[in-house]
Amino acid sequence: MKAPENKDVDIVRKKYQMLRQELDERGRRLWAAVEAKVLGYGGITTVAQATGLAVSTIRLGQLELNASAAKEGNSVERRLRTPGGGRKSAIEKDATLLHALDTLVDPTTRGDPMSPLRWTCKSTRHLAQGLEQQGHQVSHTKVGQLLKQLGYSLQGTRKTQEGISHPDRDKQFTYLNQQVQAFQRRGQPVVSVDAKKKELIGAFAQGGREYQPKEHPEAVQVYDFLSLADGKGIPYGVYDLTTNKGWVSVGTDHDTAQFAVQTIRQWWCQMGQQAY
Repeated sequence: MKAPENKDVDIVRKKYQMLRQELDERGRRLWAAVEAKVLGYGGITTVAQATGLAVSTIRLGQLELNASAAKEGNSVERRLRTPGGGRKSAIEKDATLLHALDTLVDPTTRGDPMSPLRWTCKSTRHLAQGLEQQGHQVSHTKVGQLLKQLGYSLQGTRKTQEGISHPDRDKQFTYLNQQVQAFQRRGQPVVSVDAKKKELIGAFAQGGREYQPKEHPEAVQVYDFLSLADGKGIPYGVYDLTTNKGWVSVGTDHDTAQFAVQTIRQWWCQMGQQAY
């Protein structure tokens, strides 16, 4: 009758089966040496039984571990590839890729071309598609890396271009100012009118505070949907420049020319005639 295996043997065997395809010869040797050291007394026998590696192989791995620990930095220089091995970069495989990308971006480049910091409004995916149409194989992720290498970065816009000033840009304002002064000298009204911010009419939350009994705030609607409102209030203001007084009319229909004229008419009937 076959004796049952040690529990440690089963655990080490499962580890080894999962790792053996990822380890080279030296890697298996060092891994086995570490496992044997962790298990302590009888560890070499256990690991050898679980992995099928020779006891001498595991002992050699332990000697290598001890030798590496004695070196400065406790590390072993290890190279799996010869110098120059590995996948070549996109630029090495395609010498014209950087130039093609810079040329593709250049028509939409913003800012001073001599500046060390440039930016583009084209997305990396669109740029990658444009490069692929030219025969370059590159992903949008690599395009982002190459743009950074070329000195591009993502930035917002800046308002700096005011445009050319028209020679008569102040003529209309000068004329209006002259008319205001002339009307005021004759004692005639001069008003400034404007529609103010529209508000929903109903129990809705508003900014600001007011005095209420303690712990009894006014209850309002949770949502400010138009369907819950009794209407929409449209304040229309009239400001009299001469008397420095204002007057507001509130309507519930629409902000139209007729509403503006009616507001001025109401102001004149109630306030204007008294002032003039």
